[in-house]
Amino acid sequence: MPARALGLPVRSPAPNLPERVTIWEVGPRDGLQNEPNTVPVEVKLEFLDRLAGSGLTVLEATSFVHPKWVPQLADAEQLLAGLDRRPGVRYPVLVPNERGLDRALAAGVRHIAIFASATETFAGRNLNRTLDEQFAMFDPVVSRARAEGLDVRGYVSMCFGDPWEGPVDPAQVVAVGTRLLGMGCAQLSLGDTIGVATAGQVEALLGAFRSAGTDIDALAVHFHDTYGQALANTLAALRQGVTTVDSSAGGLGGCPYAESATGNLATEDLVWLLDGLGVHTGVDLDRLADTSAWMAQRLGRPSPSRVVRALRG
Repeated sequence: MPARALGLPVRSPAPNLPERVTIWEVGPRDGLQNEPNTVPVEVKLEFLDRLAGSGLTVLEATSFVHPKWVPQLADAEQLLAGLDRRPGVRYPVLVPNERGLDRALAAGVRHIAIFASATETFAGRNLNRTLDEQFAMFDPVVSRARAEGLDVRGYVSMCFGDPWEGPVDPAQVVAVGTRLLGMGCAQLSLGDTIGVATAGQVEALLGAFRSAGTDIDALAVHFHDTYGQALANTLAALRQGVTTVDSSAGGLGGCPYAESATGNLATEDLVWLLDGLGVHTGVDLDRLADTSAWMAQRLGRPSPSRVVRALRG
């Protein structure tokens, strides 16, 4: 029977999985940042409202990176000023430095994220800093944000493989991550930026963090689907106790500084998996698929999400 006729996955709960998972939706920021044509702010605002209407409770809205580097997000202030914030929904923004934090504070943002690298080469290419110098840049951002009562998330990119350096030593990722947690980040998102991770690597990295004394509740995962491993890697992370998973509605996005990176894990594909496993997300898959099909029409191309294609044709 085709997925369209089924409508929803058959629930068959599996043991040793969390009862509930928080989906950290990155589509409005990470998903749209590389679009070659400017997406009107009105479309972005409707996208955010539709995503909130589907039951998603964390929507990464935009970034205060300099418009020269990410022109698509040059409308950050305008977007936040026009945002209809729904009760119970968080709207974090990415801030690259203190100037970005200044803009975020002026816009009334309460949740921010910083973007660090686990490797020397990517730190240089993405941040124009060495691996150690990035912490000097982030420290005042995190300390000021915490003093203002903001919640801070730390992204760690290239956690499993780097296109210039190859496989990444878990100990190196743990060293970067624990410094960010010690600095004041409430959560780390461990990124498979180029989508090369395997389930065994995921288990090994999470185990290394555990061995270093990191609470698994402080860890989230962020997978790209370059080699079709994002869902397998997510399941491996869930079995290790992770309860926050990043994804992008419709599978939009990638990394502007890593050419081999394809789209993020599609939120619909993730929800299909979690619904089938009996893991609660609070997300209405049907409404979410409608939203991604709507956005795909505005971008002028089919949605990369397999679930969206199956449900909406």
